[in-house]
Amino acid sequence: MIARLLVVLFCLISGPVHAQCRHALALGLDVSGSVDNGEYRLQLEGVAAALQHPEVRQLMLADDATSIRLAVFEWNEPGHERMLLNWTEIQTQVDLNAINTLLIETSRSSTPQGTAVGSAMAFGADLLRQQNSCWRRTLDLSGDGKHNLGTHPREVRATLRNSGITINGLVIGADDPKAGDQRFVQVGELSAYYTAWVISGPNAFVEVALGFEAYEDAMIRKLIRELDSLVLSEARP
Repeated sequence: MIARLLVVLFCLISGPVHAQCRHALALGLDVSGSVDNGEYRLQLEGVAAALQHPEVRQLMLADDATSIRLAVFEWNEPGHERMLLNWTEIQTQVDLNAINTLLIETSRSSTPQGTAVGSAMAFGADLLRQQNSCWRRTLDLSGDGKHNLGTHPREVRATLRNSGITINGLVIGADDPKAGDQRFVQVGELSAYYTAWVISGPNAFVEVALGFEAYEDAMIRKLIRELDSLVLSEARP
């Protein structure tokens, strides 16, 4: 009887057991005026499909003792960020399926037209500060244009120095194939802009999608690179 009471008492004190977080990922999606409704769907559905890609899924579910935590938000002008998925722990295929359903069923809201890259960086960094226990914290910022409103990205990046937060970029080029070689020039300029002012932290990089039609493949490449780069020796006890 006494032994049984001790077991019950231990369970009440200890509470539920949660897996150690090995990586917190916040995905920031550009919904500014340059993104039309078709491109909006390609972006959301691209994220949903990328999370179900076999290699991405394998990396996310690779370790039962640790987990990935994921958050997804949309951004445009300062103060108009919208959370699509608050911090969610991913440990099973059921978790991924639920996220897939949520993203596919999300409808676009009425939003301003501006492109506040700096504000999106600051918003994502604030989200990641909620996950200080995770071994690695990464903000994935997708965008198809340069900053034109609010705090400049270079100022936000300066405040994140030595924060332990990594910001990676996924730049999206023009969709119009009639633009020919100009498409490569445009996305090259945007990639250089993100490299100069946006990406930050350990092993930060820029991934490129030539258009929204290529967004899913670019997101897959980026997630694999991020999830596969976790060095176990960096893990905190």
